[in-house]
Amino acid sequence: MLKHLEALCRLCGTSGNEQDVRAYIQQTIGDLGTCTVDPLGNLLVLRKGRKRPEKTLMLSAHMDEVGMIVTSIRSDGSLTFGAVGGVDPFVMIGRQVLVGDATLPGVIGAKAVHKLSAAQRDQAPTCDALSIDIGAVDAEQAKRYVRPGDFVHFLPNYRSMGDGMIASKALDDRAGCAILLDLLEQEPEYDTWFAFLVQEEVGLRGAMAAAYTIAPDYAIVLETTTASDIPDVSGAKQVCRLGGGAVVSFMDRSTLYDRELYRLAFDTARREQIPVQTKTMIAGGNDSGAIHISGKGVRTLAISAPCRYLHSPSCVLAYKDLCACEQLAGAMMQEIRQL
Repeated sequence: MLKHLEALCRLCGTSGNEQDVRAYIQQTIGDLGTCTVDPLGNLLVLRKGRKRPEKTLMLSAHMDEVGMIVTSIRSDGSLTFGAVGGVDPFVMIGRQVLVGDATLPGVIGAKAVHKLSAAQRDQAPTCDALSIDIGAVDAEQAKRYVRPGDFVHFLPNYRSMGDGMIASKALDDRAGCAILLDLLEQEPEYDTWFAFLVQEEVGLRGAMAAAYTIAPDYAIVLETTTASDIPDVSGAKQVCRLGGGAVVSFMDRSTLYDRELYRLAFDTARREQIPVQTKTMIAGGNDSGAIHISGKGVRTLAISAPCRYLHSPSCVLAYKDLCACEQLAGAMMQEIRQL
């Protein structure tokens, strides 16, 4: 799983541009399952088991990451851009990026602090106040290599750190993809759908299409979620903690999760001695928001890895939490079949 995670994080795949991530996953799967790529770009995989199920189970993770997109080229050769997904401009300033299909190196620049007015210094930066420098001398030179609509990705920077920690861009949700791949490589007892989804960061779009195609009765969504266990944050506002195990949510901004599955996940974790925790704030959202209300309705559970600095170029998570997520997802695959 860790090998998959590193390989996936070194790829670029902003929402709507997930083809390199999808290609790696398809190559890894090989002939283990029947693969279909739908018109949006979702990769839907049916992995045959030893038994045919009465109910359809889908496990999912999204392939896309937050990033940026070029909106125009200025006369001096610098690029204006907009965010793709929820990226705070604070985390963009000074970051190295890759631009377009040619993966041109660039740097996100901001107006020098000594050039800012007092009022500007007190304001949060916006994408409109930033630009990307690709080293072009003027617009004519820049236009040879870049055009509006080109995607921009944070520079891949995967590395291990501390005691069992991992830092990288795109851990949301390459962590879920790595877990999903590892589970898929193990022959399930029953036929199971594994869905690698697109465009989660811009509105759960891939999940909506995939859920209608597969029409599952049950879904397990593998994700990351915000951990605010950092200095000067305490109590419920920490949301969840690194090292605390898999996060099972009861509610977020897009989903009220199935109560029986929520309780069953905690009961299963206790029995199997899997570290587990819940979110202590109603915040965020994931593909469950589209999946659970599709078709006739889908009983849905989200299992997430706690992750600091989410949607930044340097997310941080703990490897043992990933293991807990995979163990719990595997156990819940069996438990759901008994319902």
